[in-house]
Amino acid sequence: MNVSRPRLSTFIRSAFIFSTLTGLLIGFLVVGCQTAPVTERRQLLMMSSERENAMGLTAYQEVLQDEPLTKDEQMVEMVRRVGKRIAAVADRPDFNWEFNVIESETQNAFCLPGGKVAVYTGILPVCQTEAGLAVVMSHEIGHAIARHGGERMSLQTVQNTARDALKYVMQEKDDDTQKIILAAYGAGSQYGAILPYSRKHELEADHIGIMLMAKAGYDPSEAPAFWERFAASKDGQTPVEFLSTHPSDARRSAALRELLPEAVDLYQRAPEKIGSGETISKAVSFGI
Repeated sequence: MNVSRPRLSTFIRSAFIFSTLTGLLIGFLVVGCQTAPVTERRQLLMMSSERENAMGLTAYQEVLQDEPLTKDEQMVEMVRRVGKRIAAVADRPDFNWEFNVIESETQNAFCLPGGKVAVYTGILPVCQTEAGLAVVMSHEIGHAIARHGGERMSLQTVQNTARDALKYVMQEKDDDTQKIILAAYGAGSQYGAILPYSRKHELEADHIGIMLMAKAGYDPSEAPAFWERFAASKDGQTPVEFLSTHPSDARRSAALRELLPEAVDLYQRAPEKIGSGETISKAVSFGI
């Protein structure tokens, strides 16, 4: 390699500065764009909702082809009951809602654009009640109605465009230098822009979710309690938040407790109050 350490250090610093500018560019582009529901945060969205929904349907069909659906009819009925109640207050008439339960030890759930929802049986013991299930499903539905998938793709487009611009600027440098600089840019943009936005999305989905479940008649105090149980189920094996796509469970629980007064007010005005609803451990037997 023909680059001295001082020059290489300068190049790496330049790459991190470039990644910072990428974050600033994202922030600039967001101004004046669409806003997320409930939080009214401004968003950068470069694709139509129709295209997102079509992509969501394709991805959902592929998942259902590869993953086994549960045969527990009681669980399926509960998931669909909870899902329909949340969908009724989600204000997305363009969504063709669908709810399924996947038999797997995975502690997860998702909602793809267009309202395609799946819950994995592995998360059910942590849910404990119908309201706990509502926490999970409303969070995932929050991602979809806030179009977080489309926003992430838009942010990735900005990141790739900035990376191409950096490659153009550095085209006269030798290959080894370019690789180091691009790696530095990748790390800077990932940890300085992309991951923080991902964590912001998770907290925003929590915010939207607790309001949705309250409107649907589920006790919103179950939301922070769920994340405390979820943290306990991991036995402390979680990545450092700075390196993660998700905020810590403790942070999520604390943020949700701050939102409880507003959510409780919505719950008190709900036409039907389900409260905690049915206890899952008594309603189903897990095949895991």
